[in-house]
Amino acid sequence: MRRRRVAAIAGVGVVLAGALTWAAVGDDPRVTTVDQRIAVVDGPKNDQHVALDTTFFKPVRPGRAPAVLLAHGFGGSKDDNRAEAMSLARQGYAVLTWSARGFGQSGGEITLDSPDYDVKDVRQLIDWLARRPEVRLDRPGDPRVGVAGQSYGGGISLMSAAYDSRIDAIAPQITWYDLPDAFFPDATGKGAENGVFKKAWAGLFFTSGASSTACGRFLPSLCAMYEKVAETGQPTPGAIATLRRSSPSSVVGRIHVPTLLIQGQTDSLFPLDQADRNARAITGAPVKTVWFQGGHDGGDAETPRVQGLVADWFDQYLKGDPASPGDGFTVTRSGGIDSSTQRVTVSAASAARYPGLSGATHRTIPLSGGEETVHNPSGGSPTSISSMPGLGLLGGLSALGGAGGIGLDLPGQSATFDSEPLDAPVQLTGAAQVRVRVTTPGPARTGVDRPTLFAKVYDVGPDGQAVPARRLVTPLHLDGTAQVTLPAMDYRFPAGHRIRVAFSATDLGFTSPTRPAAYQVSVESPLSVPVDPALRTPPAPLPWWVWGFPAIALVASVIIVATTRRRRATGGDEADATTPLEISGLTKRYKNGFLAVDDLSFRVERGQVCGLLGPNGAGKTTTLRMLMGLIHPDEGEIRIFGEPVRPGAPVLSRLGSFVEGPGFLPHLSGRDNLELYWKAAGRGESHLEAALKIAGLGDAVRRPVRTYSQGMRQRLAIAQAMLGLPDLLVLDEPTNGLDPPQIAEMRDVLVRYAAEGKTVIISSHLLAEVEQTCTEVVVMHKGRLVAAGPVAEIAGHEGAIVIATPDVDRAMGVLTALEGIEHAEPYDPGVLVRIDGSAPSVVVAALVSGGVAVERVTPHRRLEDAFLALIGEDS
Repeated sequence: MRRRRVAAIAGVGVVLAGALTWAAVGDDPRVTTVDQRIAVVDGPKNDQHVALDTTFFKPVRPGRAPAVLLAHGFGGSKDDNRAEAMSLARQGYAVLTWSARGFGQSGGEITLDSPDYDVKDVRQLIDWLARRPEVRLDRPGDPRVGVAGQSYGGGISLMSAAYDSRIDAIAPQITWYDLPDAFFPDATGKGAENGVFKKAWAGLFFTSGASSTACGRFLPSLCAMYEKVAETGQPTPGAIATLRRSSPSSVVGRIHVPTLLIQGQTDSLFPLDQADRNARAITGAPVKTVWFQGGHDGGDAETPRVQGLVADWFDQYLKGDPASPGDGFTVTRSGGIDSSTQRVTVSAASAARYPGLSGATHRTIPLSGGEETVHNPSGGSPTSISSMPGLGLLGGLSALGGAGGIGLDLPGQSATFDSEPLDAPVQLTGAAQVRVRVTTPGPARTGVDRPTLFAKVYDVGPDGQAVPARRLVTPLHLDGTAQVTLPAMDYRFPAGHRIRVAFSATDLGFTSPTRPAAYQVSVESPLSVPVDPALRTPPAPLPWWVWGFPAIALVASVIIVATTRRRRATGGDEADATTPLEISGLTKRYKNGFLAVDDLSFRVERGQVCGLLGPNGAGKTTTLRMLMGLIHPDEGEIRIFGEPVRPGAPVLSRLGSFVEGPGFLPHLSGRDNLELYWKAAGRGESHLEAALKIAGLGDAVRRPVRTYSQGMRQRLAIAQAMLGLPDLLVLDEPTNGLDPPQIAEMRDVLVRYAAEGKTVIISSHLLAEVEQTCTEVVVMHKGRLVAAGPVAEIAGHEGAIVIATPDVDRAMGVLTALEGIEHAEPYDPGVLVRIDGSAPSVVVAALVSGGVAVERVTPHRRLEDAFLALIGEDS
């Protein structure tokens, strides 16, 4: 009957699960790929012949399909885009990936997406696509094609769209608008000529992949340009002109295709302002701007979301899908921790219009603080830290700072200006601005010795801890007064927090003056904070299981009730309601075929302390988990006080358990953990004080659990199992982590607990402790019952006797001198004697002759010996 009930429930589950997932499961068509080297001709004079390493992914559907060119990031190759290309091919696109010139297995030299080189290469790749029979054509030689890529690949998608009108849509990600401004930023808005050299990122660009030369596979002229700038820390007019020619800023007004701009919020290389300027430079076509959590500095890459946005964009503008993603603006925001997965959740807020970095509206927030002095150290070292280019967001280095986390700003090198505590949350979306005055005592300084500051924003909590907002920084050369634009971001400042604006004299990522100097810094206006009230986060759709599980539960409950009634009607066996535990024919086989428990039967009576013994893999833990209703047996039955065990059975409220290690909320105290657990259990009186007395944690019960030792956690777990003083207590390895005095104390607690009419089951490897604590034992091996019964009967008497005597010391003296004795030791209620060649009668006679009062003699064998003998017999 039980098997039929389980089979019926399983059948219902399979049917419902199949119905729910039918639409989501389909064929995974195989994608055909073709690797080839495509010859291109480029250079200012069209005299450079280069072979590009490419892979073509044929669309899985028959007929001609739109094409997508997928470009890789700096330092990568075509292989970086293989997974996305496969996905797009399955969605009906012809996809071409390639290693850009100077990268991977392609020939040529790196030219930073130059129109004379990389752009010409892309144009010839489009020519190649136009000749493929799989690719849809708008007209002869003009394929329906989109271009997407990250960073270096994003740059080429923008540049190619400006130079080749055949491109129909682009989706650039985390890329630049103006390379001079990216590598020589200036928060005062005066341009790259006045900017501060972003030396760390520039060094990574030009020295990565170095071979026989300092700049690796770069075009020699670019290498010479970098070396000159790196020496002086200042841009030359020629460097600015070269970098700008490889930038979308050089082709403003020439990009007229639907553009999806995806920019990272965790990006000190190409911050949000680069995407903002690209958005304003594209004309005559839809533009959608997306800010996501990741970027060049790490963060959540949101790969499925980003790739989904790109596919949707191309569906609309290459396939003509009516489900348009539209224009507008989307920002992804952290939504806290998912309790089921312990991962940070991300939600998307959207608005119909992109407001730019100035925001849809502003909040004016006064800043406190007068003029402060900032010192630039000699040599520009030691330096403050905002980000570590290429190494993420310093999240693992928090121990370097004080209570507020990373010590980003060094003492004496920074001026800070704080707002009052916010009376309501502030969601900053864009780039805040403030008017700043900087003066330098002494003669005016020029060149790299000009006054240099690095502006950043902090979130200061009510406890005074300051957290960098996005760890972004904007540099400025300033001697006088100017409106300063702070780093662009999307960041929520909670109510009660302060907004801090800091100006530091040094930063690890930038060139700083090497001469020592002191600057006077003050703010001369309130902080102007951009906000966008139109951004709305739609409610998350309910997952299928919210409505699916109730339906499954309803059907399953009907089946269970029906089968239970039929069983009662046929007169099912009723167990003794006074028996704490009865296991009959219990069998459990896992999916891999392993037989964990095989036809196990035993019974535990009230007032007993029963030890469940067996080597690793004997099936002890599986048995305990079935006993607790955590897993279902394949056959057999478990009854507690006469009631069958099943998930949620009311009789389980009479069971207290501790199996497979303690689990507590580390930030709560021990007492709070117990109280929270009992409230969640929803039972009667907790007897909390009695449980805490058993735990013996003293004042430590008020401390967070994360400060506990293993032994303290173990004692707290046992106290949790004993909450409510359950009639049946099940403990798995309860003495792990306890010292000998604590073990002895725990032994006494369990013995007294059973003496009060309760029942205790202990699973343990410490056979000596089981022997001293338990009245009964159940020995398992390979899932089967080997032996069960009182400890004394199981232990037996092979060659050992216990002599009860009040004269233990005198008895030990006699036995030590007696031949035929292997070993003697004090053993309650007298001495334990191991005989080797002698006879018990000879030993007793010698003791009596020696004046030792012998009260009784009983055979004895250690439980360990019996256990090993039983296991050996069964192996």
